Amino acid sequence: MSAAAATLEELARHLERPCALIGLDLGTKTIGVAVSDVTWRFSTPLTVIKRVKFSIDAASLLAICTERQAAALILGLPLNMDGSAGPRAQATRAFQRSLAQLTSLPIVFQDERLSTHEAERALIERDMSRKKRAAVIDAHAAAIILQGALDRLAVLRQTDGTGQSNEHR
Repeated sequence: MSAAAATLEELARHLERPCALIGLDLGTKTIGVAVSDVTWRFSTPLTVIKRVKFSIDAASLLAICTERQAAALILGLPLNMDGSAGPRAQATRAFQRSLAQLTSLPIVFQDERLSTHEAERALIERDMSRKKRAAVIDAHAAAIILQGALDRLAVLRQTDGTGQSNEHR
């Protein structure tokens, strides 16, 4: 499987566990990073990378992938509420294309609509101050994005990789 924009269906069919997956919430100033457990059940916020320039950002991400022995990257795709792709989605796709030039890891897009809002709500419920929330929200959003992919992968792994149950074949 190449670093081209793979799909979750392809990951379900081709990746072997145990291995970690890395989730990313790409922003203009930061990149939130989360990691899965090797069984693909849970995502955990890991860190927030302050963006400098692409080469430095990519080196930081790939170092995390190496350290965590990641098998794939799940990249949040910021679609508009109507499902259309705006400028942020185009920038995310451009980032994916550039990153794919530097790694053989599959990079899969995952819809990230409302992930930051959900992360903020969860952090507020924990009574976290605004200052502390600002420091960690992107990593928590990345964990929400990654958990969405893990939940979908769990369904796909129980089927033939297309979402259709193997029981009826």
